[in-house]
Amino acid sequence: MSASASRTSPAALPSRRTVLAGTGAGMLAATVLPSAAARADSAQDGPPLGEYDVVVVGSGAAGMTAALTAARRGLSVLVVEKAPTFGGSAARSGAGIWLPNNSVILGAGVPDTPQKAATYLAAVVGPEVPADRQAAFLANGPRMLDFVMANSPLGFRFMEGYSDYYPNLPGGLPNGRSIEPDQLDGRLLGAELARLNPAYMPVPAGMVVFSQDYKWLNLAAVSAKGLAVSTECLARGTKAALRGEKPLTMGQSLAAGLRVGLQRAGVPVWLNSPLVDLVREGGADGPVTGVVVEKEGVRGTVRARRGVIIGSGGFEHNAAMRAQYQQQPIGTQWSVGAKENTGDGIRAGERAGAALALMDDAWWGPSIPLPGEPYFCLAERTLPGGLIVNANGARFVNEAAPYSDVVHVMYEKDRGAAGSHIPAWLIVDQNYRNKYLFKDILPTLPFPDSWYQAGAAKKAWTWDALAGQIGVPAGALRATLGRFNAQAWSGTDSDFHRGATAYDHYYTDPNVHPNSCLAPIWAPPFYAFKIVPGDLGTKGGIVTDARARALREDGSVIRGLYAAGNASAAVMGHSYAGAGSTIGPAMTFGYVAANDIADA
Repeated sequence: MSASASRTSPAALPSRRTVLAGTGAGMLAATVLPSAAARADSAQDGPPLGEYDVVVVGSGAAGMTAALTAARRGLSVLVVEKAPTFGGSAARSGAGIWLPNNSVILGAGVPDTPQKAATYLAAVVGPEVPADRQAAFLANGPRMLDFVMANSPLGFRFMEGYSDYYPNLPGGLPNGRSIEPDQLDGRLLGAELARLNPAYMPVPAGMVVFSQDYKWLNLAAVSAKGLAVSTECLARGTKAALRGEKPLTMGQSLAAGLRVGLQRAGVPVWLNSPLVDLVREGGADGPVTGVVVEKEGVRGTVRARRGVIIGSGGFEHNAAMRAQYQQQPIGTQWSVGAKENTGDGIRAGERAGAALALMDDAWWGPSIPLPGEPYFCLAERTLPGGLIVNANGARFVNEAAPYSDVVHVMYEKDRGAAGSHIPAWLIVDQNYRNKYLFKDILPTLPFPDSWYQAGAAKKAWTWDALAGQIGVPAGALRATLGRFNAQAWSGTDSDFHRGATAYDHYYTDPNVHPNSCLAPIWAPPFYAFKIVPGDLGTKGGIVTDARARALREDGSVIRGLYAAGNASAAVMGHSYAGAGSTIGPAMTFGYVAANDIADA
């Protein structure tokens, strides 16, 4: 994204919150930023801790891909990581990876072409993301994947049937372009396995489950294929146990495989070593030449002869930054991103002069604020027999739409009015509960008491009683449910067109006709689940060019500074092309950054 684009795009225009905070922010910038520069230039940041060609900040998918690339290009590399574990948000994720025209999907017969991919991406992200950045992602993504497979133990599988999120747009593929990591034996990591960031949702004990399997595991009680997939997952687990393996899939496989690649390349990864600041030489216009970190409680400087790559994630767990840049209500407690993601790399880049963009946005998803940790809803809001209503008891969105779109609608409509969409309520009936997995609760089984005690779930034997529990007008809820049920019987959602695309039908029940997305809500008791704007992480950060170089507001390059992943402004702009639109670009631009340094 060019700096000029960042100034004129909606993401970069000042919001009312920014304007109101402008005076204080300006005073802060006038006092803190120069002092930070002076501190970095004065080298008063503790003893030298080492010198490398490249220092990578963050050990998620972006950081480890960058480090692996730089190392295999013959550069000396250090990875510094704030957390006591490696893997970041990628390790917690399902690890879908959206990469058009990669060798895995082409080998599986996916009819993708560079022209189709370019047409589709441009239609999804619009003109605010510069064409050269889009082209860089599409050109380098397949090369990155082949490089990772050649230099790590990772293999990948096509997620057949997981549609692009907008398959009806030109170039969209209803059968999808996404891939995920293949099964990996955790024993390859040795003792380092204990330092792998845990998964957001652990795989059931004794099973080996891929992301693509969850579509069918949800249906195991009502579908022959669902039962077969469940049996296959158990068989994989049994085989792995008999071989003495420690099987990893999804984000655990991706992070572990990249870490093994770093081990084999001799790249050190310093855990418990947070970034304090960037080191510059020659004043505000000078290059970035290293980092200040705290290693084992000791602050010191690491010199980077060739460049620093920031891959430290977003700011989803920084309440002050979210309040500054994003709409209310917002909560750090609603994010499933790694808890260490507090915007450290973004703020360091800003102090070094980098422009920021897309700070108002995130990789949103409707989430249930369960006690302990939020639950990011995928299948639950899409399966037939459920709908979402607002404070007026009315539907306001296609419940099966891409998750980021649903939250955009939650924020954009009726803010502060009686019809507020935050919180919203997902309503299902006992017929739904008898059929489908909900989170990790098997069909027919009761929900934990803690869900009700936390106010995240409600239960009642009539529609009116449920309306009273969730605070919506009973008459309005009756009217909404009556209209929805009539549409479900007909199979046509004339209000919000649920079921109009292949994506809508991914997490649904193919046994339900005439529309696998729609079934009436009639069997008591009825359940309601609080829905809030959760996220997988924020998507705003340092503005970069097609070579992943950090840019100032005037479009000039900050020498020696690169960014990738959620520490950078996303190449997806305000949209989301398909499953893995976070990790695919993160890995790709980490690869691009390292190659740019090596080629210099």
